[in-house]
Amino acid sequence: MKNRDSLDDLAIFHTVVREGGFRAASRRLGLAPSKVSTTVARMEAELGVPLLRRTTRSVSTTDAGRTLAERIGPLLEGLDAARAEAAEGADRVTGRLKLNVPGAVMPDMLPPLLAAFHARHPDVEVEIVVENGIVDIVAAGCDAGIRYEDILAQDMISVPVGPRMQQIALAAAPAYLDAHGTPTAPHDLIEHQAIRYRLPDGRLLPWQLVEDGGTIAVEPIPRLVLGVNAINTGLGFARAGIGIIATFRNWLEADFTRGDLVPILPEHWPARTGPRLYYPNRHAPRPLRAFIELCLDHPAS
Repeated sequence: MKNRDSLDDLAIFHTVVREGGFRAASRRLGLAPSKVSTTVARMEAELGVPLLRRTTRSVSTTDAGRTLAERIGPLLEGLDAARAEAAEGADRVTGRLKLNVPGAVMPDMLPPLLAAFHARHPDVEVEIVVENGIVDIVAAGCDAGIRYEDILAQDMISVPVGPRMQQIALAAAPAYLDAHGTPTAPHDLIEHQAIRYRLPDGRLLPWQLVEDGGTIAVEPIPRLVLGVNAINTGLGFARAGIGIIATFRNWLEADFTRGDLVPILPEHWPARTGPRLYYPNRHAPRPLRAFIELCLDHPAS
């Protein structure tokens, strides 16, 4: 490849790989799809090897293409970081912030936080990838992730984001309690039907309650099992009277106020530390540093 063209060509190729196709890359780069496709085809001709496998529905890398993308990724990221450092004195933060988050933070925690972030930094584009398992954010191409402390990687830097403590509450619809009775002690739950969540590794999300100063596990009857990717859909099934649900108390307050759901055993609800924003090193790109500053400036109760 000609030296004067190689850097731009590599950036276009890497964007096609990262975005998963020519059209998505063209939108990202602001180029015509034909320009993107022609550039990659020219690279393949000059290198003498195919870099991408093309079908009418998808684009994937060949072995050579995957190797090239992996090698040039850090180079291009370093150039982006160098440009960001050169513009460090500017007041305006620009660029892209890609976060990998669990579904648990999507309904009520992230919207106000991102609204505040966009108000402060309107030129930053934010992309959110929702995954609930343990994720290597570097391999996933994300700047940072949000997870709970018990599954954070040990080599990551983290700061609190959102509520510092969260309580897990039990609730059920009045119609369910009229039909099945109201539990009066934790052991009563083993006779009750429940809406449960299944973790990515196949286990059911455990139910743990506080009793006599300690923590106990209970196993209600799993009337309905949902994947944790659908964690914010469980309330609709609970309102319909399918069973008792265990979820974040802050998600339930409006239902308690309206009477759509009734608190179950509130004196036994456990609490846990809130989620944390984690990232791999202290040399974070400027959009991420700006988001970290916002998280630290807006501690939630």
